[in-house]
Amino acid sequence: MNDTYIPNKNTSKKWYLIDASDQTLGRLSTKIASILQGKNNIDYTPFLNTQSYIIIINAQSITVTGQKKYKKLYKRHSGQPGGLKIETFEQLNQRMPNKIIEKAVKGMLPKGPLGRKLFTQLKVYANNNHPHEAQQPEDITLK
Repeated sequence: MNDTYIPNKNTSKKWYLIDASDQTLGRLSTKIASILQGKNNIDYTPFLNTQSYIIIINAQSITVTGQKKYKKLYKRHSGQPGGLKIETFEQLNQRMPNKIIEKAVKGMLPKGPLGRKLFTQLKVYANNNHPHEAQQPEDITLK
């Protein structure tokens, strides 16, 4: 008989703190997406939310390799005719550094209701300060 294994409901929320200073964007984003989906847990189930929350600090000091700092483009459209706005990595990093990590991680999450819920569990801050001290986040050091 092929029964689907569903782990018991784990109501405990895990909070993780990651310092993004001098980290590479792609390497950091894959680790974040993996933790959000719960792939680091032994009872990983692809269709369940594992209640992992991630806080990223120092997003403004993230790096990219090669010439991507000048050549990587971020596009957004207002929906109006002629409303396309294009920025380079460097321009967006000066204006809103948290959007760079958010966009990279969002593209790596599953598409659909589960992916949208997982994305709300990601908190990105440009500098060292964050309002989540009460959750007692566990520090993660990525190599």
